[in-house]
Amino acid sequence: MEISNETEMEKAIKSIIEGLEMLGLTEYEARAFMALILIGGGEAEGVARMGRIPRTSAYKVLESLEKKGFAKMIQGKPRIYKPVELETLEDRYTSRIKDLFSRLRLAREMYGEKGEPQLVYTVYGKSNVLRKIGEMIDQSEGEILLSSPKLGEIRRELAEQIKKAISRNVKIVVITSRTQRAPKNTEVHYKEGLIATDIVSDGKRALIADAELAACGYSDNPVLAQHLKHFIEIMLYG
Repeated sequence: MEISNETEMEKAIKSIIEGLEMLGLTEYEARAFMALILIGGGEAEGVARMGRIPRTSAYKVLESLEKKGFAKMIQGKPRIYKPVELETLEDRYTSRIKDLFSRLRLAREMYGEKGEPQLVYTVYGKSNVLRKIGEMIDQSEGEILLSSPKLGEIRRELAEQIKKAISRNVKIVVITSRTQRAPKNTEVHYKEGLIATDIVSDGKRALIADAELAACGYSDNPVLAQHLKHFIEIMLYG
């Protein structure tokens, strides 16, 4: 009977580790996080032992967990690692999943029933994507909604165009993480876990770029722009 219980426990742990890998963790990171949850935190050696990962890899794995927001380090000798609260992680990933499916619905709206783009074209290459964003800023007359995890990079590359837009009394509303510096004289809202750059100009032009600004989809179709505007407003006020 005892052997059966251990087998069931192993199956349960394996299932949890597979689930953590779906959230972007490596197998070692998932094992280390599971160990942190079970022991409530500890030194690298103890985590390695409980998680069944190589002791020589423990610090590197724990540092990676900290960067990904799954663990926090307590300074000292030796360093102690504790897991981030499960409720915090649940809220974070529930928000990201909702965001993902909202984007999927938006993509469905932006493409026809036969999978053909509705006045949407793609721009490739970071310099070209930034140039297109700059064009949208130059064309703006009333309002720009800009949501991006790369706001600092956009600010640096397009500082002069942003400044000129503000001087034309264009209202610029930005959504970004607290690690990013927003341009002066803009309305700033903070949101963690952004996965793409979204821009709407005057409710008439829309752009969606990937996380690294390597490619984007652009449309000057007001109907599609309003769809994206609605999505951004849900992030702001929903």
